[in-house]
Amino acid sequence: MNSSLLSREALDEWRVRHSGWLVESGERAIARRLEFADFCQAFGFMTRVALVAERSSHHPEWTNVYNRVDIRLTTHDAGGLTALDLALAEYIDEQLGEAS
Repeated sequence: MNSSLLSREALDEWRVRHSGWLVESGERAIARRLEFADFCQAFGFMTRVALVAERSSHHPEWTNVYNRVDIRLTTHDAGGLTALDLALAEYIDEQLGEAS
């Protein structure tokens, strides 16, 4: 997958379809807070995402407290957002039943 930084236009276009994500750090990261029914659902979600992230060698920054998962995506090697981040965010949206 391409690890070139996204243009502002590409990010704006993507955000129209993925409004649950917030842009952070001067358009260098996207973030989302998720809440699940309980810890098991939150951890199960994280496990599914972790397997996909490992296969693509692109790992989220995230934390989990009980039923809450905070996720931040950026491509550190590129210094900001790339198609890798959007692809992982789209997989996350699919897992949440929010595929566009």
